[in-house]
Amino acid sequence: MSITLRDHLLASLSLLPGTRHFHLHVLLSSPRKSTSLFPFAKPKPPRAYLQDILLLLSSQPHPSAPRVLVSAIEACVYNLPSTATAVLYVGKVDSTGRGGEGAPSPTGCLVRGLLGYYVDPRTRPVVGARWLWVQLFARAQGQYLFAGSAEWEGKRWLGDVKLCAWWKRALTRVAADLEEAAAKEEDGPLKETKMKMYYVLPGYSDYEAEHALRIASSSTTPLPESSTLRWIYGHPYSQTDIPLPCPPDTQEETVKNLGHYIPYFDDDPKSRFMDEIAYTTDGDGVKSPQRKRTRTINSQDSQAPKPNKKDSTDEQGATDGKDKDKDKEDHRPQGEMGKVTPDEFWERMSFRQECVAGAITGFFTLIVACPPPAPSFSTLPMYSAISPLAPHAGQVSSQVNKRIMTSLLTGVEFSTLERSVKATETLEGAIKGLCEGISVIPTSSASEPQKRLVERGRPRTPEPGESSSSSYLLVPPRTPPPRTRAVGSGNRRAVMPEVSPNPFPEPVASLETYHSYVYGSVATSNPIAVNSCAAGEAGVALGGGGGDDKNSAAHEGTAHVTVLTVRKKKKRTE
Repeated sequence: MSITLRDHLLASLSLLPGTRHFHLHVLLSSPRKSTSLFPFAKPKPPRAYLQDILLLLSSQPHPSAPRVLVSAIEACVYNLPSTATAVLYVGKVDSTGRGGEGAPSPTGCLVRGLLGYYVDPRTRPVVGARWLWVQLFARAQGQYLFAGSAEWEGKRWLGDVKLCAWWKRALTRVAADLEEAAAKEEDGPLKETKMKMYYVLPGYSDYEAEHALRIASSSTTPLPESSTLRWIYGHPYSQTDIPLPCPPDTQEETVKNLGHYIPYFDDDPKSRFMDEIAYTTDGDGVKSPQRKRTRTINSQDSQAPKPNKKDSTDEQGATDGKDKDKDKEDHRPQGEMGKVTPDEFWERMSFRQECVAGAITGFFTLIVACPPPAPSFSTLPMYSAISPLAPHAGQVSSQVNKRIMTSLLTGVEFSTLERSVKATETLEGAIKGLCEGISVIPTSSASEPQKRLVERGRPRTPEPGESSSSSYLLVPPRTPPPRTRAVGSGNRRAVMPEVSPNPFPEPVASLETYHSYVYGSVATSNPIAVNSCAAGEAGVALGGGGGDDKNSAAHEGTAHVTVLTVRKKKKRTE
């Protein structure tokens, strides 16, 4: 059995220097169907299966101290079976700035633990994903997830250039760890690992971006001499070594649709720019279709002569021509999506206000190609029968993630220590309460009022389990069994499950799920060292978000500065 995300993160946090107690809550929703990743793809968007990830980490210096939330990560995973690709998008990362006095912040270790869990095919929980795309947008801001935390004077977040340097350093360490593990493995899925790393700072050239990040980064992650990892300045949507997540439109080869290249994420500048391109028309705006004339039937129509065979053939040909034109129009890119290439898209991104409005932003992409072990033909039907919608142990309903995120963003505040402690208690209690659920009223006690109604001669609604009334009741509605379809031919013919409608109900969390998969704690008692897991985690403001505490600034590895004072000249006394 593979390690869970909670246990993997706890193992990473256990290596942090300092003496603290960490309490981690991991909310991973069950997969659900989504077409929002490539909404402008033609003839229709590819179906993806979306999972929400929410990580909440609280700490306390000793067991008797109150818990305080220190870090939070919001991310999502898209699984596209049509291209055997998974996309991990890190949406928001934030910190309250209360990581502990004299100890480094755990935010960086938590981020690298999450990324390392998904880039490693040995722990990746996505079924059938041969390629993984890690994408994020770095933008410095005072707060993203913890409302009011920017008002606390102890919270110090990184600026724009330092934030981009921090993300580049974090992704480099994740890729270097995977490459090191692949080098030690003689035979396994890691042996054929291939990685590519891309980054773009809109408005900056290759030399300017590299120079700015080198100056802003006081500590770098050196790669071994034998390493083949190199950062590529640019976007990854023109390379052909690794297939893109969206399948190409084979019926329209002459026109390249931008909607098949650029993914669409929430609260992302790329998505807003694509909306403008897709809904731009040639001058007259969006036109409504012409109204069709209503057909009326009267006596003259009934007495009209029947058309001959030649006229019927002409009408049929005209109808077929209209259908072909309609199919051609369905494959036509929306708006100006067919006129903008990926290279032009990123060139125009340099002039977007939210990318060059006085602050530097960055787009980072890490692509990992590591195919899983190929199944034999004898086990192909069994291997292919795993539905992407099948829930796994430890997953919760997407409504649980939604309710906790709503409470985190609008229901609590972290401007002071007292409010932070109260907010931590509220959120952690809400997670446990949603997993525990509401107790069901026993049938015997619930049927007592109904028995009294029967004694008074009043009609009552029969219970579903009563045999006397079940003969005239309709069968209760239920989800039909999943349909299957055959793929391939001959001995390679496999049975694939249909995924619409969803044959699996929403998972119902319980206290066992809470204690085994959602909640976990670990106590650390390690000496503080610069070369530890959290070295160089000063004031992280992660993209989408957040900030970090000032205490970790001492572990950034900055050079010693000698301050010279001017000696005042003594006046002569006469």
